[in-house]
Amino acid sequence: MSTPLTLRFGTRGSRLARRQTEIVVDLIRAAHPEVRCEVQVFSTHGDRTQALGTPLPLIGGKGVFTAELEHAIREGRIDCAVHSLKDLPTAPVAGIVIGCVPVRASALDVLVSRSGGRLDGLPGGAVVGTSSLRRSAQLLFRRRDLRMLDIRGNVDTRIKKATDPDGPYDATVLALAGLDRLGIAGQASEVLAAEVMLPAPGQGAIGVQCRPDGAAHALLRQIEDAWTLAAVTAERGFLSALGGGCSAPIAALGMISRGRLTVRGRVTAVDGSEQTDVSVAGDAGEAEALGVELARLALAEGARALVAEARV
Repeated sequence: MSTPLTLRFGTRGSRLARRQTEIVVDLIRAAHPEVRCEVQVFSTHGDRTQALGTPLPLIGGKGVFTAELEHAIREGRIDCAVHSLKDLPTAPVAGIVIGCVPVRASALDVLVSRSGGRLDGLPGGAVVGTSSLRRSAQLLFRRRDLRMLDIRGNVDTRIKKATDPDGPYDATVLALAGLDRLGIAGQASEVLAAEVMLPAPGQGAIGVQCRPDGAAHALLRQIEDAWTLAAVTAERGFLSALGGGCSAPIAALGMISRGRLTVRGRVTAVDGSEQTDVSVAGDAGEAEALGVELARLALAEGARALVAEARV
């Protein structure tokens, strides 16, 4: 009797990261019941540094949450690492590929407010907790009177901080997908329409890293969702072509209907004073090219200065 194949998954330690790993493991087990799956939890440099209160842009960007996991993949200590796709840098990583992107959850953001009220109902000068320039810029574009205050922690921690009756926050903004996966979507005060808050490229999707060769990659490809992959490829292509990273207020959303992909892109001034919106549509098989074309349109509309401003 042959020895059953074992896939070793690496994940960060937060409740959401573990839940997303469970989702991927369940998909693998459903497709291949004979495959054994093991999960190893990692504490990343980003996790440890954020716990000390340092904002993400000051500790090195998104890659600080993936480096330890990627190193473990290269060394062969694990086969796969599960991430929120929006947290993965768009630049290629030596010896590592995104082995699959399973079906996406909602890409939208939600408002969680202390009063339970909606964004337009927040009092003048209300304090919104967010560490995301994308979110803060779009909020300020809609309501210049709002005050932004840095907030850190996992999903549960940020909700607790935002709803604390004695805390400094009136509200916070989170990804709906995270709340859905944790079974706490009912805590959202409002689902923010894309017209108000366009999501981060790749938001709501899970990305699974692995080595480009071997059994893990072949198995992961079998749980990939082709439509999700096309949408996020265009979104991430837009981000990459603009030269933006986690510190830039860049948003994008791809939607597919009957094999046709429509991609919306947005770049907002850090202070919310101006905003560039563009869109393109084409065949889903040309997703990356559509993302690049979307970036070209945004640059022609003045997005270059907005991206450069965010880097200062």
